[in-house]
Formats: sequence, structure tokens, C-alpha cells
Amino acid sequence: MTGPELDAILERGWRRFGPAYFRPACGACQSCVPLRIPVDSFRMSKSQRRTWNRVRRRLRVEEGAPRVDDQRLGLYHRWHAEQGARRDWPRDTLDAEEYYHQFAFPHPCGRELSYWDDAPEDGGEPRLVGVAITDFTPSALSAVYTYHDPDYAKWSLGTASILFQLETARSSGRRWVYLGYRVEGCPSSEYKGSFQPHQLLTEGFDLRARPTWRDELGRWG
Repeated sequence: MTGPELDAILERGWRRFGPAYFRPACGACQSCVPLRIPVDSFRMSKSQRRTWNRVRRRLRVEEGAPRVDDQRLGLYHRWHAEQGARRDWPRDTLDAEEYYHQFAFPHPCGRELSYWDDAPEDGGEPRLVGVAITDFTPSALSAVYTYHDPDYAKWSLGTASILFQLETARSSGRRWVYLGYRVEGCPSSEYKGSFQPHQLLTEGFDLRARPTWRDELGRWG
């Protein structure tokens, strides 16, 4: 699938994960709502501004092709263990081959943003503290998957990663950042609503039809 083709299905509420393209198909349930941020009109909240000012001076960001190595696997396992303990996730069994197919599968739009702390408090070598698998299309960035070091929880790296992606989209002239599906009341997706203003897909998924997005401002504070 080319960049323009991925653009077209993102606009209609579809997502990519590894070699798969998917959308919700849950009968009468309409809880999964695609959400995207208009780059030009986005404005940081006070807490987002504090996070941005803290991390942009401290973290170095590298963009490159997604890859799998011991450093990334180790970081993923630490992050998953911490999330699993808080949210009762299933046991983590991801190995290098599964990581490759989920996060590093070759795709013309697939990129990796890696976040590095060059001056860790322990005085050691530069430390990989976060990874954001991101699709770069002609008009947008699509946040596919992000994981980060639980030791850096006070840095709000999940929020920081989205802010870095918004800045990357803005500086490269792209219009949108897609955050996937928001589910109202679900703790794992509530954070998406804090990026304001944003748009929600009201009519979409049909690849033959024109999608309809609704501006959303203020509901999520």
C-alpha cells in the first residue's frame, strides 16, 4: 500500500498494525470512534505545555526505520510489565519475531521515533526511554504504537510522544495526526481527548464513500 492509499483509508477510520489493515466491526456497538488532531489549530493545555518544556530540552529524538534489537525488546518488556500490573493485562510473551511482525514489518510509510536521554541521572550512557511506531503519509502522521520507560513516568512520555509527533507533522507541512480510536470511559484511551481541538469521525469506514469528521472542542478538558 502506497502513502496516498494509506492516507485514504486513515481518513475513513481504518488503521494499520504490522501487515494488517483493520477497522471496528462490532455490530451495534459504536464505541470505537476514530480521532484525529488538526495540526494547525492544535493548542497545548497548560499541563501539556509544562510537559513539552520539560522534555524537549532533555530528550533527543531520532527518526529512522523501525527495527528490533535487545534494547527495544527490553524496554518493551519493562513497559508492558508495569502496564500489566496496573491494568491486569495478559502476561507478556512478545519475542523478537513477533516484535518484527507487529512493529518493524516493512512498509513504505512505517517509521520509528526513538527518544533518548543523553544525560541520565545515574551518569551512564545515553538511554533509550521511549519508542513511537508512526506511519508517515503525505498528509498525516498516524500514531501506531508507543511504549516507554516506566522509570520516567514523571516525564509523561506518552503525552510527550504525541507532542513530538504534532511538532514533526507541523514542521513537515502535514495536516493531521491520527491517534486511533477513542473509547469514552476507557482509561487506556481517555488521554486522546485532552488534545484539543480534535475531530471525530461520524461517517466513515466505507472505502467507497466520502468520510465525515466533526470538530470537537472542550468536552474532554
